[in-house]
Amino acid sequence: MGVIIAVCSSPEKGMRKQNIGTGMLIKEHGLEGDAHAGPWHRQVSLLAMESINKMREKGLDVHPGDFAENLTTGGIELYSLPVGTRLAIGPQVVGEVTQIGKECHTGCAIRQLAGDCIMPREGIFIRVLTGGPVKVGDRIEVAGTDGKLQS
Repeated sequence: MGVIIAVCSSPEKGMRKQNIGTGMLIKEHGLEGDAHAGPWHRQVSLLAMESINKMREKGLDVHPGDFAENLTTGGIELYSLPVGTRLAIGPQVVGEVTQIGKECHTGCAIRQLAGDCIMPREGIFIRVLTGGPVKVGDRIEVAGTDGKLQS
């Protein structure tokens, strides 16, 4: 079991996201108001705080949202989850992992600054199967294929 550390959004692509604290995940769309939301397989991006801390250990002053992730989490090794894994997020959201990592944009500010970026290796993407509110402090858990929590 993990926890949501930040809920991040940006009005335009190519920007670092800001922690807005709370948001609405819309079924088959993503985070309401976020530039990356839409009817595709990468509706919501997630990155673990543990991954961000790896970049901090390299001397970077980075924070939740700096890697353009929508949800910053703690307590779950996201990149080890197989595609198809379902996640129960907050009181009612169910998401399905659709992609692990991604190709890094050549203009990525973090890559230019540090020569490396953790999102292409350790970030994951989900599509929203059941929408609902999410906020900092909400639980995030690996669920079964039916969306129910595994015991």
